This record gives sequence, C-alpha cells and structure tokens, in this order.
Amino acid sequence: MPEGITPESLMNNIMETLSEGVSKHKNVSFFEEKSNTVTSKFNRLFGREKPLHHLLGGGKSADVLLWRNKKISASVLTGATIIWVLFEWLNYHFLTLICFTLIAAMLVQFLWKNASGMLNSRRSSSRVPRLVLPEEVFVNIGKLVGSEVNRGLGFLQDVACKGSIKQFIVVAGSLFAAAIVGSWCNFLTVTYIGFVAAHTLPVLYERYDDQVDDFAYRVLDQLQGHYRKLDAGVLSRIPKAKFRGKKFE
Repeated sequence: MPEGITPESLMNNIMETLSEGVSKHKNVSFFEEKSNTVTSKFNRLFGREKPLHHLLGGGKSADVLLWRNKKISASVLTGATIIWVLFEWLNYHFLTLICFTLIAAMLVQFLWKNASGMLNSRRSSSRVPRLVLPEEVFVNIGKLVGSEVNRGLGFLQDVACKGSIKQFIVVAGSLFAAAIVGSWCNFLTVTYIGFVAAHTLPVLYERYDDQVDDFAYRVLDQLQGHYRKLDAGVLSRIPKAKFRGKKFE
C-alpha cells in the first residue's frame, strides 16, 4: 500500500468531508440552497431517476416500507419487535412457542364448542371456525426463497468469474463485514436489525434525500480518490492472468 494511504488518513478525510458538508449547509443562502435542490434532482444516489416508491416495487410492500399506511407499518414493526423480544430477551425457544400457541388455540376452540352447546342446547350448536392455510402460500414462499437464493449465488459467481478486482474487493469486504457483525450477535438479532432498518431508512431517505445524496457523493468522491491512488500504486502492478477456454469441435 502507498505511504500516503493509511486507515487513519482515510477516516480523517471522511470526517473532514462530513464537517465541511455540515458547515456549508449551515452557511448556504436561500438561493444557493434552492439551486442545490434543483441540481440534486439530476444527481440522485446510485443514478436513480424513478421515485423511491417505484424502486421498492410500487406495491403494498413499498407502502409498508414507506409508511403510507401508518397503522399497518406500525403493526408489522411491532410484531417483529415482539418476536425478537420473546426469543432474545425472554429466551423462548421456537418449539416451545409453537406448542404453547397450539395449546391456546385448541383451548379456545374447546371452550367455544362446549359453551355454544350449553347456551344453545335447544338449538343446533354453532359451528366452530377452522383455520386452513392454502397450499399456494407455501408454494409461493418456496419459489420466492429459491429464486432469491439462486440470484444471490449467481451474482457472487459472476463477480468471482467475470467481475473486476474492484468489484471483487467490494463484495469480499462486505461479506467480511457481515461476518464480523455476525460474530457480535446471533442470526435473529441481525435479521431484526435488518428488518428495522428496512422499515426506517427508506422513509428517512425519502424525506431527506437531497442531504443524503449530497453527503453520499462527497464520501464516494473521497473513496474513489483513495482507490485511484491504491490502484496506481498496488493493484495496477498485479499481473492479470488470461484464461483461454478450450474449443471443442
């Protein structure tokens, strides 16, 4: 690695960029802020041109993630929080929770059946409703999980076989960071953190997209500058191997 690039210098440059962005945002005039807002429409994060709701699918799932219906979004987030508290804080096991739930459901149906028979002894007893899950739900869930797993595996194999060194380093670094986070907490906690982030970050980004885009592009410019120095000093000197496939007639 070149002498000018160190982890400390990289973090210092990023913090300086953050402080400069905050100070400039405080000192900017009304007309400059208006012009920056107009130009930011053409400089969205990751080059997006469509609304965030459309990028998230544009259906009911996007409405939930962007809190279009606050009651449904709050209910989903509350349900996930209750599940996490039961398994993580109260140390419930999945089999124990399923068994207690089934016992409670059977008890409710038993009391419903007997109470309705006692109250309506002269008439026919009311029919207890039964819960039947359609098979299509499980089939669709299996297809969705299988397609997402295959797409993820295909992406990793494309990066390993066809991607550049930059893409390989970014993906490998992301997996390494995920492995470190996974060593700090269990899979359920990581899933819950991702679930909460999916229900909070999109709506915050939709509200403060101009500020986030401006800051993200400043950080990306800094990272690209350091990567160009690293590429010129180290990566460009690595010999590239050429693989030639055999031709079969």
